[in-house]
Amino acid sequence: MAALLRGSVMSCVFLLVLLAAFSCEVSRGEERAAGELRLETLVKPETCSVVSTLGDTLRIHYTGKLLDGKVIDSSLSTDPLVVELGKRAVIAGLEQSLVGLCEGQKIKATIPAHLAYGKKGYPPTIPGGAALEFEVEVVSLAQQTAWQKTVNDVFPLVCLALVPTLLGFVGLYLYTKSNAEKPSKKKDKKSKKK
Repeated sequence: MAALLRGSVMSCVFLLVLLAAFSCEVSRGEERAAGELRLETLVKPETCSVVSTLGDTLRIHYTGKLLDGKVIDSSLSTDPLVVELGKRAVIAGLEQSLVGLCEGQKIKATIPAHLAYGKKGYPPTIPGGAALEFEVEVVSLAQQTAWQKTVNDVFPLVCLALVPTLLGFVGLYLYTKSNAEKPSKKKDKKSKKK
């Protein structure tokens, strides 16, 4: 029974790995065909001592448009948007375009659909498969502290170590449970006569 269980588990794991590899390759092919992220610097400060990296916090003003010029969103009439790079708080293309910028820099990013809202879009404002154009100004840049960097770097590794450990404990529990002697269910002959 245990050998059958191990064989089934191994087959499932193999199929999942194969499926994951196939889906990654398909998505890479779609990304290459859909276009690339394009960046254009509109304003760059004369001095730039610090550039943004993953983990940094930016305050930005932005205006997002469809390629036909229709404005879909803007922060110009409100407070700047606070974005912590690497936390996926904004669409992937916008987050990628914010890496490597200086405080005071202004850019125009043309974001392909696969790095924005994809084939589904965000109805009714953004149609499916729409590329977007964002004009972004970095109002302020705060680098991550050493403590934040440690937490951001170590926490995912701890989680990665915990998952196989927990799966190992579950497997051990199931293995010992399947090999444990089962209590006999023989009934007394005398109880049947009564």
